[in-house]
Formats: sequence, structure tokens, C-alpha cells
Amino acid sequence: MWKDDTYFLPVLFLLLIATIFLGLLSGSVTITPSEIFKVISGTSQNSTAQGIILDIRLPRVLLALAIGGGLSVVGAVFQAILRNPLAEPYILGISSGGTFGAVLSFLLGLSLVGTQIFAFTGAFLVVILVYSLGKRFGELDPNTLLLSGVMIGAFFSAAILLMMTMLDHSLRNAVFWLIGNISLATPGSVYYILPVSIIVSLLLALNSHKYNLITLGSEEAKHLGLDTGRLKAITYISGSLLIGAVVSVSGIIGFVGLLVPHVCRMLFGLDNRKTIPASFFVGGIYLILADTIGRTIISPAEIPVGAVTALIGAPVFIYLLKRKIYHGVI
Repeated sequence: MWKDDTYFLPVLFLLLIATIFLGLLSGSVTITPSEIFKVISGTSQNSTAQGIILDIRLPRVLLALAIGGGLSVVGAVFQAILRNPLAEPYILGISSGGTFGAVLSFLLGLSLVGTQIFAFTGAFLVVILVYSLGKRFGELDPNTLLLSGVMIGAFFSAAILLMMTMLDHSLRNAVFWLIGNISLATPGSVYYILPVSIIVSLLLALNSHKYNLITLGSEEAKHLGLDTGRLKAITYISGSLLIGAVVSVSGIIGFVGLLVPHVCRMLFGLDNRKTIPASFFVGGIYLILADTIGRTIISPAEIPVGAVTALIGAPVFIYLLKRKIYHGVI
């Protein structure tokens, strides 16, 4: 476990920068490190390198950072407020609502922008529905919220499968959406996903000391002066809207929001004041590396990043469970 509380975030930031550079360096077209520095500094005369770095690789790397970091932070806080070590960002049915909207857009033959709008709308409607059903005595109840999300998610999953039987040429896009694939997003997606991810993650991180209290139980937290109802509402709504935004551009990328918070607890301890901000950096690093592997291992073809995260994440998570890393979360 990391013992020094002072330097863990700067170290993670430097690792993130190194990972971003690796992502810019890797691809089917070879570009030297010196040329990458020239492109970033604006001194490059190589138009091909500029196009590849600025229009393709950099937006994709930044999108992976936004998605990986956002999923990981939301996973960490959902595990805290639900007091469930197996909670993850998609557990409340938000992803199913977003995917329903995306598959519906494929069925209607809409453009990629239309798909993103439909996906976010579907996710947003599920957020409202689960929030309405999850309240008990005027406050979000973890068990009611969880069950409502699972049941609504199951309903939309069935509707998705029904619609997929009606697809023809768009079936491949729908399958990629279910797997999770960053390449489906446009470069312009990063301009709104990255700010949303950073702002929501920062908001949740600023409340990290409160999540330490809520893991003790709602009644105990109330006795300590915490407004648990307000905290749960802010956490659920902000986290869910971030997940809706993520699903609208990438589909369902599994194991990031589930695995990364456990890894951070293993490295930095159970204190959410360290775990939540660390989750953003570690999640970003993890997804950038996974996407880099996916687009280079069988280059020029590529493997959807969701498949890579599942292939890596499943055995790693089983290992963590065997070591009982989740002990103390509930």
C-alpha cells in the first residue's frame, strides 16, 4: 500500500502523461517521439503527422482519459453510497437506457450525432425513472435504488434484444455499441465529454470525506451531522448524467468502474479522500492502455476497447476477490 499521502497524485499525474504519450506514439503509422513533440508544440512541418496526431490519436486518447476516469470515479462513489463492493456505474440501468436509445437510432437510420442524442436521452430518462422509484421516506434508499435500477435495466435489455432482431446492416454497429468502442465517437466528442468528466469527478471528489461517513451507515452519518439525502441525490444525479454522456459516445465499456476503485483501495487504502481522486487517474491510464492495445495488437484492424477491458478486467478482479481487497468497503 502507498504510505505517503503527499506525492501519490503528482506521481499518478506523471504516469498519466507518460501513458498519453504512449498512446500518441502507438498506431499503424510510425511517428517518431521528436515529431510528436513538434506537433504538440506547433513547430511541425509534417502535415501527415499533424493530421494523425491532432485529428485522430490525441482526441481518442483524451476521450479514453475522460471515459476511463469518469467511469472509475462514479464506480467508487456508487460503491460508497450503495455500500456494495460489487456496485459499478452501469448497475442502475443507465447503460441499458442509453443503449436502447442508440439501438433505436440504428433502427431509424439516424446519423452518428442522432445516435448520440438518442443514447443520452434514453440514459437521462432512466435516470429520472430510477430516481423516482428509488426514493423511500423522501430519501434515496440504496436497496430500493439498486433493485429499481436492475429491474429497469433488465426491461430495457430485453427491448434492446428485440430491436436487434429487426436490424440488418446496422447490426454490427449495435454489437459494437454493446461491447464498447471508442472509435464510434467523433473527434468532436472529446470537447464536451472531457469537461463533463472532469467537472463531475471534481464535484464528487470534493465530497469524498462525506462518503467516508456514509459508508458507516445512513443513520450513523446523520448523527454525525451529514445530510445524507442531499448527498445521495447529488451523487446519483451527477454520476448518472456522466454515465449517460459516456454511453452516448462509446457504448458500454465494462469492468473499468468496477475494477479500478478496488485497485485504488489496494494501493492507497480505504480512505475515499485518496481513492476517489486516484480512481480518475488510474481509470484514465487503464482505458488509454486498453485502447492502445486494442488498436495496435492486430493493426491495421482493431479490437473494441470494451472487449480488451473485459479480457483484462475479469481475471484481475477474480484475483482481487480472492485476496479480499474489497474488505472494508461495506
